[in-house]
Amino acid sequence: MRPKKTRWVSCLPGERCFKPVCRPLDKVKGVYLTLDEFEALRLADLEGLKQVDAAKRLKISRPTFSRIVSAARHKIADGLVNIKAIRIEGGCCKVTKKRR
Repeated sequence: MRPKKTRWVSCLPGERCFKPVCRPLDKVKGVYLTLDEFEALRLADLEGLKQVDAAKRLKISRPTFSRIVSAARHKIADGLVNIKAIRIEGGCCKVTKKRR
C-alpha cells in the first residue's frame, strides 16, 4: 500500500472530543475523526467550497477529497445516530501558516 500524502490543514479544532451529555465518557463508544476529515468537513460544509477548490486547499486530488469528506460524514452520522463520542485526532496532516 502506498503511503498517504501529507494533507495541509489551516484550522485545528478547539475541542478534540464531543460526547453525549446523557452518558459518561467511559460508558460511551466513540468514533475517530482524523484532522484531514475535520478540515474537509469544514471546507465543504461550513465554508461551502466546491470539492475542486477544497481539494486544492488540502493539496490533494478531488477524488481523494471526495473519499475523505464522505468518510467524515459517515463517522459524524454514526456518532449522532448511535449516541457515540466523536474524537478528533490523528491523520497525516501539517498546519499551514495563515497569510496576512
